[in-house]
Order: sequence, then C-alpha cells, then structure tokens
Amino acid sequence: MILKKDFLWGGATAANQYEGAWNVDGKGASIQDHCTSGSNTVPKRVTVEIEKDILYPSHEATDFYHHYKEDIALAADLGFKVFRMSINWTRIFPNGDDKEPNEAGLKFYKDVFKELKKYNIEPLVTISHYEMPYALVEKYNGWYSRGVIDIFMNYVETIFDSYKDLVKYWLTFNEINSAIMPAGAIMSLGTIKGYSGPVFEFEDNPQVRFQALHHQLLASAKTVALAHEKYKNFKVGCMNIFATTYPYTCKPEDVLQTQYENRKMNWLLADVQVRGYYPSYSKRFFEENGIKIRKQEDDEQILKAGKADFYTFSYYMSSCQTTNKDALKAEGNFIGGIKNPYLKASDWGWQIDPEGLRYALNEIYDRYQIPIMIVENGLGAFDKLEVDGSIHDYYRIDYLKHHIEAMKEAVKDGVDLMGYTPWGWVDVVSASTGEMAKRYGIVYVDKYDDGTGDLSRHKKDSYYWYKKVIASNGEDLSE
Repeated sequence: MILKKDFLWGGATAANQYEGAWNVDGKGASIQDHCTSGSNTVPKRVTVEIEKDILYPSHEATDFYHHYKEDIALAADLGFKVFRMSINWTRIFPNGDDKEPNEAGLKFYKDVFKELKKYNIEPLVTISHYEMPYALVEKYNGWYSRGVIDIFMNYVETIFDSYKDLVKYWLTFNEINSAIMPAGAIMSLGTIKGYSGPVFEFEDNPQVRFQALHHQLLASAKTVALAHEKYKNFKVGCMNIFATTYPYTCKPEDVLQTQYENRKMNWLLADVQVRGYYPSYSKRFFEENGIKIRKQEDDEQILKAGKADFYTFSYYMSSCQTTNKDALKAEGNFIGGIKNPYLKASDWGWQIDPEGLRYALNEIYDRYQIPIMIVENGLGAFDKLEVDGSIHDYYRIDYLKHHIEAMKEAVKDGVDLMGYTPWGWVDVVSASTGEMAKRYGIVYVDKYDDGTGDLSRHKKDSYYWYKKVIASNGEDLSE
C-alpha cells in the first residue's frame, strides 16, 4: 500500500461557483456576484451595478444551497473522507463589516457540516475563496486598506467559534498567489473600486496590488495564530497555485528566466506563509518593480507567529519559460507561459502534464518539509449528456488516472502527502471564463450557459471509476 491508510480522498468546490442563492436568506453580494458569464473567446466582465438581462452565473451556480443533502449523499456513496468547500463571507456578514452576523447564514453552514459528519466526512473549509464582499470594494478598495484585516478577523473569529466542534481543517485564502498577476486584483484582492470591464484587462497598479497582498498575508498569519492560541484541534493550511514551469531550452538565460518565474509565482508568498518571512530575493523584485510595501513595527512578528500547519495547492498544467519573445504562448490557470511541444492540451488549451505534478510535489516537500495536500486537480472539458442519462468522459478518467499515478510516485520519492481532492467533483461555474460548458465534475449538473437547466445530478463514467479508486486507496486505477 503506497498511500497512508488514513489518506484523505475527496473532492473540491467553492461557494461562489457552486452554492448559488446569491441573495437568499440575508446573503450580500460578493465580487463574483458582480461578474458576468463569459467563454473561452468572450471574457467575463465585472460590473459596478448588476445589469438587467445579463447572466451572472454565481447567482444560481449549480445550487448547492438547495441540493447540499443530495450532493453530500453522493460524496458519501463515493467514499469521500474529506469534502473541500468554502464559506461565503457575505452569507455570514452581508457587507463584510456588519456589527452582527447573519444567523441564517451561520445556520446553513452548520447544517452542511452536520450532514457531512453524519457520513463521517471531514470538511476542509476555505475561509476566503474569491468572494470578497463587494461592499468592502466600494468602501475600502478591498484589501488595499489595512483596516480590512480587522474586519476579516472578526469574520474568522465568528466562524471559528461557531464551528469549532464541526471543522478541523481550514485553509486561509484560496490561491493567494493568483494576485501575483493583475487579474488577482479582481479575483482575490478587490482593489477595483469603481471599475467595470473585462476581468483580464484591468489596468494594473503593482504598488496597490502588493500592498493589498501584504495585508492578506498578515490576515492569513493572524488566522493561524488565532487557531493555535484558542482552538488546539484546528489545523490551518495555506493554498497556492503551483505553476510548474520548465526552461524552454537549455540556454542559460531561459534557465534563469524559469528560476525568476518560479520564485515570483510559486515561492514568494508560500515562503511567507510557511517560513514566516519575506524571502531574500523579494527585495530585488520589489525594487525593480517600483514596489515599496508599507509595514508596521509588529508585522514581521505577526508573520513569524502565523506559519501554516500544512501546504495545499492547485495543479492543472505546466508551461515553459524563455527570453525569446516570439515563442508561442500557452493558455493556463492565470499563469500562461510558453507552449511545450511535448505535451497535449485540453479543449481550453491547458497543457496536460502528470509528471509535472510529481515534480511539483517533490519541489514543495524538499523546500518546506511539512504535510502537503493536493486540493485542486482536474480537466475542464465538453461533456455530453446522453439520452439515457449517461456521460462517457473517458478523457477525464485518463487525466485523473495519470495524475494519481504521478502522485503515488511522489509519495515513493518521500513526499508526506495528506490527501487529494480533485477540482469541481460536481460541475461548477468556471472561475476563469464564467461558463458552464467547461465542466470538471465527475457528477454532471443539468445547467447551461444560457442559464437554463433543471439542476438535476447525473453520474458520469468517471464517478464509478473514482469510487473504485477510493475504495482501493488508490491501488486500483484500471479503467
């Protein structure tokens, strides 16, 4: 047996892409509730006002709010040991800085956690997953204001105290390093006061973005420190995109460019969250990009006192790096890069690279020596619902199979791996494109890009395959 007996098999979701019920039972609007639908060719937009006759996919999403018992029963049937989900900040505090929490919101998540416990499934809860209250964008320009740290900590203290007997595993910020790139200002930081327009065409201000990121890092550290002080049974992890990247050639300049991109994208923020301080190379990066982070006297101590208990990450693809400006670009999970001629790609141009997952796991564990969990991994693809209700997604089985094989090789290499939760085990709205056509799930949801669909759930072929994988603790990967 390669994997631990208590290996945490499961699946991953996010409230803003899955939950729906955007204005039900006192919930307020988040940034994602102000994002329109889009596609691979038409970018989704963020709007200051909710426009009439425009589809905002998070408003209904795939309606976990009204289907949570059905979906959790499916998770139990699959044999899930862990269920990664997030809490919508605006369901607890509709405006973010409300004096009192929304009791209906608190009750909803308590009911969800109790339902999970009924089946002996551990919740893995992301505290903030791309869903900052839009009211905080308007009032504070999001995380650019240091005052948002205290507002966030009030939210954290509320949910920690409310669910202290129901949740053990927590993650602070989803893909915190998405904000290394300009689009992170919209997706994560909320530093977009007054902006309406395409998500990936936002006019960037690195000074604002990295100041806001510093505030997020402080909030993350304070969250870990609070858990260690008051809730001894809690384990709090960080969560990053891992952007596996290779030199496009053996030209030394390409190798150095790859090292630079790795430091910037993969290590800078993770080093702060796991090691407790900004790495040495960050000084030159900030100076050369005209960034001067304003800090207070106790900031270094705050970061040092709030180091993550475990490291989690998303992994979908890899790319290459080169100084050759004419090289062919690749698509990707916020990361882009150069197209690798040795790899095939998904329908959305994301390069498929199972070996890159093994590489990532080894690099992370060599660097940090703390437990690791893969909390997002999957294939976005066009799926067809047949007349008899079946979905034959052999391509998804192939993707997951080879990534699990690579994961097991990394464990043989010595990596301390806690668990694996493939992304969007139930079909959810795509974060990058705002569409339903890009499906990741092993459970199909009858919902389409024009907003139609009866939201019924259907088991794909990958559902039955993954159930067998879990039952064998990853030993039986036969198709």
